[in-house]
Amino acid sequence: MTENKKRQGSIQRKTKETEISLSLDIDGCGSADIDTGVPFMDHMLTLFGVHGFFDLTIKATGDTEVDDHHTVEDIGICLGQAFAEALGDKGGIARYGMSYLPMDETLVRTVVDISNRPYTHYEAAVPDQKLGTFDTALAVEFVRAFAQHAGVTLHIDLIHGGNSHHIIEAVFKSLARAMCQATEKHDTLTGTLSSKGVL
Repeated sequence: MTENKKRQGSIQRKTKETEISLSLDIDGCGSADIDTGVPFMDHMLTLFGVHGFFDLTIKATGDTEVDDHHTVEDIGICLGQAFAEALGDKGGIARYGMSYLPMDETLVRTVVDISNRPYTHYEAAVPDQKLGTFDTALAVEFVRAFAQHAGVTLHIDLIHGGNSHHIIEAVFKSLARAMCQATEKHDTLTGTLSSKGVL
């Protein structure tokens, strides 16, 4: 990875169920322009951009008349692919990130390894099935799709909390902060942070 290479990803995905255009700048300032057709996800993804200091633009349409599942999962796929594209061979990055994120009564811990070995542990159950029209079970579907396509090992745990909105919001914010930390560049590291020399 050259020192001045822009760490950006741009993904276009079109299926019979969704159409998504997504752009990501890892070295941004938290500018987010999100329109997914799923208002709760617009809110969560805006938070992800802002609190991770990522510039993020997402335009999505999907078969939300069925439900929000396809749109939410496919956005997770695209965001993961954008990170993978932006990071390339993953050279020069910290690789590991961790965030304890409080939101009022809620505390969520997220730990990430940009390892090229996708894995998701997700223990952040919420008491409500719906937040407005949003099916809260879709939060984990987004996270799994993201981790799989970003090539990251991801552990998310709810330490405590009771408000469903707060829990999912803390998940997205803590994921953003952990990814921000893991993607930080180290001036003294020229290759990948691995004893094998490759991830």
